[in-house]
Amino acid sequence: MKLHFRIHNECKTPPKLRFALSKKIRTFALPNMKFEIKQIGTIFSPYQTKEECPVQGIFVPEGQGRVEVFPEYEAALDTIETFSHIILFYIFDRAGEIKLSRPTFLDEASHGVFASRHPCRPNGIGMSIVQLEKRMKNILEVSAIDVLDNTPLIDIKPYIPRFDIREKANNGWIETKELRVKPKNRE
Repeated sequence: MKLHFRIHNECKTPPKLRFALSKKIRTFALPNMKFEIKQIGTIFSPYQTKEECPVQGIFVPEGQGRVEVFPEYEAALDTIETFSHIILFYIFDRAGEIKLSRPTFLDEASHGVFASRHPCRPNGIGMSIVQLEKRMKNILEVSAIDVLDNTPLIDIKPYIPRFDIREKANNGWIETKELRVKPKNRE
């Protein structure tokens, strides 16, 4: 499976001036670009429908899953079993209509999709932190999974508390929201 993403640049500044301006701020405007993301494996879980799937894996730590990395990428898993947790990156291949602002699982008020973890996003890329239980060659057994069965996997990274925990991070608008059961008919 090959997935294509486009970055749209609607900048009206002439390219030479745009590049000159960009040198001052050490960045540059990208022209329209096409990215190719390759599926590197498949995530399997007990969740066949969106209604069955937990909002976050941490709420269902007993949820078991299996990650099958394609054999040609097996070498990329070398020493992954030294980590207790990994981060799975995948495509929301069954997400519904993209709306830039909408109610979430935790709130009836609308929030921008970039201020939430809603699956209906402009570039439907999901990420989940799961516990790595066991590695058998190119197969990873995991728990605390919150991904639909048969989801295309695009990357894996180790969860490294030394780097990933931010001591001064806050919970944003979610801070005042109580955890609740996923509302019916809500993606």
